[in-house]
Amino acid sequence: MLEHNNQNEEMQHIESEEVEKKEDMQRSPKLKKTRKGRGFLNTVGAGIIGSVLTLTVLPQTDYYQNLAQNSIEQSAHEGQTDTAADSGITPTTVSTAGSGDVASIVEDASESIVGIVNYQQQNGMGGSQEAAAGTGSGVLFKKEGDSAYIITNNHVIEGASKIEVSLYDGEKTEGELIGADPLTDLAVVKIDGKYADNLLEVGDSSALRAGEQVIAIGNPLGLDLSRTVTQGIVSAVDRTIPVQTSEGESELNVIQTDAAINPGNSGGALLNAKGELIGINSAKISNSGVEGLGFAIPSKDFMPIVSEIIETGKVERPYIGIGMKNLSDIPRSYLPNLPESVESGVVVANIDPTSAAADAGIKEGDAISEMNGKAVENVADLRRQLYGDLKVGDKIDLTIYRDGKKMTVSLTLTSNAMMNG
Repeated sequence: MLEHNNQNEEMQHIESEEVEKKEDMQRSPKLKKTRKGRGFLNTVGAGIIGSVLTLTVLPQTDYYQNLAQNSIEQSAHEGQTDTAADSGITPTTVSTAGSGDVASIVEDASESIVGIVNYQQQNGMGGSQEAAAGTGSGVLFKKEGDSAYIITNNHVIEGASKIEVSLYDGEKTEGELIGADPLTDLAVVKIDGKYADNLLEVGDSSALRAGEQVIAIGNPLGLDLSRTVTQGIVSAVDRTIPVQTSEGESELNVIQTDAAINPGNSGGALLNAKGELIGINSAKISNSGVEGLGFAIPSKDFMPIVSEIIETGKVERPYIGIGMKNLSDIPRSYLPNLPESVESGVVVANIDPTSAAADAGIKEGDAISEMNGKAVENVADLRRQLYGDLKVGDKIDLTIYRDGKKMTVSLTLTSNAMMNG
């Protein structure tokens, strides 16, 4: 009986344990979910508290501020390096005059830029008197003894009875024309050396490349806007453009830039990134709808010319002694005997009676098609061959057509300061 009771108690105990296990199994998912929820809320709460501390307390510390500044500088440097690497350009530091920035270059160079006023005799009610006929710019580049020299354009001073030079501080002085060369549009003016405390250093324009930064300084639209500064890039080097001069058509070898160059800038300075004078601003295409085309005579071309002008007062070139017009500009009806096969060349418009051309028997109306066996396309081409390949004293052969007949005329080149041919 006792054993039977014990067995019953054991069975009841086992059944009770199984019931509890079932109840635990039923409660277990709920407990797990509750525990997970509490863990997630604890994590979020900790993150929020940490963020608040990071945003409010940590930025005020010196360590964080120094770390942030170093990170910014490093990121900027890496960004520049990556960009340069992607573009195939090696990062470089621009080396310039003064402190190395545009403002310092301009500040240093501006004192060397002068204004030039061209005074000419004009007749009026009260008789003849001098009046300002135009303004331009010039560059102080050399001082020798008691004199200082200014480079400018020939068209700035051409026809002047008096030249007035306006200095950077507003002081004015009279300039003396040393010499001019219409075909290259260059002239040199001399002033007292006491006004030349600052001179522009001449750089090497042959080292220029398209895309380099340049600065133009001059007096656009008159002296009221004196020493105006514009900046751009070299659009092209060694451009050749036709120009009309007082000595006829010529061609100029020029630097092309998109730095703004307006009337009055002529004779002003074109500077490279070192603040050196590498060009004299000379011309601008100002036709309607055309922008960003400025031109400057490069230093490699203007320095030999201005040096010769300073030394001799003129530029000596081979001289034929003829005035010329392009054959293409003359109606064929005026040249009835010229063979149709002759499509290019120059026509003699006039002759210097004391020249080699006159001595050789060249006449007005002759058409020149070749020089030393090389075709002559036009006036500019003849001058390019004459001044580029020949010198005073050389003998040349000209192929000409007269009254429909082809002939060869030989002559020896002489020199003439007026350079009419």
